[in-house]
Amino acid sequence: MTLEILTSDTLAPVQHGFFTRRGGASSGVFAGLNCGRGSSDQSDIVSINRARVAEAMGVGTEALAGVHQVHSASVVHLRESPSEPPRADAIVTDVPGLAISVLTADCAPVLFADRDAGVVGAAHAGWRGGFDGVLEATLETMQSLGARPERTTAVIGPTISQRAYEVGPEFFETFLDEDRDNARFFAGGAGDRMQFDLPAFLLHRLRAAGIGEAEWTRHCTYSDEERFYSYRRSVHRKEADYGRLIAAIRL
Repeated sequence: MTLEILTSDTLAPVQHGFFTRRGGASSGVFAGLNCGRGSSDQSDIVSINRARVAEAMGVGTEALAGVHQVHSASVVHLRESPSEPPRADAIVTDVPGLAISVLTADCAPVLFADRDAGVVGAAHAGWRGGFDGVLEATLETMQSLGARPERTTAVIGPTISQRAYEVGPEFFETFLDEDRDNARFFAGGAGDRMQFDLPAFLLHRLRAAGIGEAEWTRHCTYSDEERFYSYRRSVHRKEADYGRLIAAIRL
């Protein structure tokens, strides 16, 4: 099966892709294109999957760079693929031929590009990273390389949608304590539960930071099992582990 790669016209002609799980070599709960080295999938199978992604991005496997994600607002500027992935949740580069990538399974992959400056970025943004400012930090790091927010495009890829993201009252209060206007990103659920709109919250943060253009591809990881992995779905099913989707961008 060939790879399925979601792209956005707003990032074109910069080469990029939000890869679905289709076209991979993994089996069982990981069936498909599991690119997570931190999963319990067979490491050689994960390497095969990552090699297929690198080929699709037009780079060698050594030029498919990533980070050890920790749900932070930390950003690294990469000039080459690191021998050991640094602990961070976003990457920025101005080096042609280096494909920077993030892994997700409900959290949002966000790809950035300032075509004029020749700078791209990739961020892993769950609620914690988004709340703590990983998107703004990515834009600031891009600026240090000559990019400008108003000239930058950002696209949020497949992520969990509001109808699938149930949270408790403490979660809701955390957002209200930071800004009462954050109530707009929540809808009533069953009992004391709320439904959180992660992509809308991230779009708001991007626009407040002065981004030139931002959009969500409108794909829900939880509700489309054939195309996407989902951490939350795996928890609800009491599965032992889950696959990781990859998103990548390169100059």
